[in-house]
Amino acid sequence: MTHSSPASNGIWIYDTTLRDGAQREGMSLSLEDKLRTARQLDDMGIPFIEGGWPGANPKDVQFFWQLKEEPLSQAEVVAFCSTRRPGRTAAEDPMLQPILSAGTRWVTVFGKSWDLHVTEGLKTSLDENLAMICDTLAYFRSQGRRVIYDAEHWFDGYKANPDYALQTLGAAIAGGAEWLVLCDTNGGTLPHEVSEIVRAVRSFVLSAGLTVADPDGMEVLPHIGIHTHNDSGTAVANAIAAVMEGARMVQGTINGYGERCGNANLCTVIPNLQLKLGYECVGDRQLEMLTDSSRLISEIVNLAPDDHAPFVGLSAFAHKGGIHVSAVQRNPLTYEHIQPEQVGNRRRIVISDQAGLSNVLAKARTFGIDLHKDDPACREILLHLKALESEGYQFEAAEASFELLMREALRQRPQFFEIKGFQVRCDMQPINLDGSSNALATIKVAVYGKDYLEAAEGNGPVSALDAALRKALVNVYPAIATFHLTDYKVRILDSGAGTSAKTRVLVESSNGHQRWTTVGVSANIIEASYRAVVEGLEYGLMRQECILPSPTHSVAISDSSVQV
Repeated sequence: MTHSSPASNGIWIYDTTLRDGAQREGMSLSLEDKLRTARQLDDMGIPFIEGGWPGANPKDVQFFWQLKEEPLSQAEVVAFCSTRRPGRTAAEDPMLQPILSAGTRWVTVFGKSWDLHVTEGLKTSLDENLAMICDTLAYFRSQGRRVIYDAEHWFDGYKANPDYALQTLGAAIAGGAEWLVLCDTNGGTLPHEVSEIVRAVRSFVLSAGLTVADPDGMEVLPHIGIHTHNDSGTAVANAIAAVMEGARMVQGTINGYGERCGNANLCTVIPNLQLKLGYECVGDRQLEMLTDSSRLISEIVNLAPDDHAPFVGLSAFAHKGGIHVSAVQRNPLTYEHIQPEQVGNRRRIVISDQAGLSNVLAKARTFGIDLHKDDPACREILLHLKALESEGYQFEAAEASFELLMREALRQRPQFFEIKGFQVRCDMQPINLDGSSNALATIKVAVYGKDYLEAAEGNGPVSALDAALRKALVNVYPAIATFHLTDYKVRILDSGAGTSAKTRVLVESSNGHQRWTTVGVSANIIEASYRAVVEGLEYGLMRQECILPSPTHSVAISDSSVQV
């Protein structure tokens, strides 16, 4: 297939994460962020990647220049812009010149479909809007560009004035648009309406006999695409409804990023179309990259991944109830709608106070531990788990801590270091410009029988303790330099106890390639935090396959004190 001629079962995915997705509140992309994202999408086999609006800001201009110097391997990078302004020709409109300078083979032009926007927004006549659409597209075609036409507010426009909305599509076809993309810009349309209106558009295109010249000079009918927003929570369903009525391009974003409630989530659209409906979107190997790509791009844009996202979320194939776990172990089809490996995800057995022996056995296998139900350690682990959770521990969100617990019961937990004691002093007088207070921590750690005494400052007691511990250990375990805290959550478990309430702390750590979460519980928030941080370092060292000083003991904390 070519990028303009979809096969009968082929769907062309058009990613607009870098333009429409970047309009999400709180999301800001650097040039390097955009380039890394584009290359990941290219590796995924996405055919069209919308890079932004050249000329709108210097960063987008640099993005297109950079990709001209180092092109993508297979994807078409697309420049985006609006139709020319009223009262001038496209050739005279300076806004369109940066689009040509971007040097892309494809250009996406959006125009007005809704008469309300023409008269109230553009402050021009309906006839002039038709001329703007046709003239702009024809100008780009005359400059050797291929054109995708985004019919903005299409569904609202069609419902308000169907005759005029169809005239705008006729103007786009006359101007040379190879794709007509129907946009639910306000996100208020429902799937049954999308089906009816896409069916009407297909009928119009076929009956009107309006054709466009392809690159070989042959007259062909334009193809239909769909662009949906999620303001009614139906963006994915609307995209699928359009495809089932004949749309062959789906525009959306990774993880559903976008303005207001977001765009159609390609991480949900692609597997639904490919695995459930038999359409070809990307290769099977590229589909297996979906989960890693979703999480990588969430890291690039600095937004926490949605653990409960369909297909790619950490919890998408997580099983907690003992009956569910037992059934899945016998036959995954009992509680899984696809094989998680098809989208690069994995099955997870969640450990909690609802766990049975089947959960413990299944979880042990994911850790590479051969444990049998008749093993006394299995019952010991289960009883210990339930006792700790009754105290406030939560292991379903802290699998790293549970693996350490399990290995300790089996006498397989390595001892990397022993904390002999620590002290923390906090100066509560604001001395920094941002009003934060400094803390000083001293810590004594034993490694291989040798004591290390270190001190470090931090913005708060936990930060200071973490810095002091890392300072004491990094020369012995250099891998610690790659570990960093990625998330920190605190929850008060018994708020009725006031300042004496017990606290649960979850700490997520990463080495740049993997993430793991550890937990600590105590009435002392510093102690709870520090226990989670210590286990985070210990687990990271274990995963790094360091030389183990002792195979039979866990990390020990012998004494601590806090002075504020």
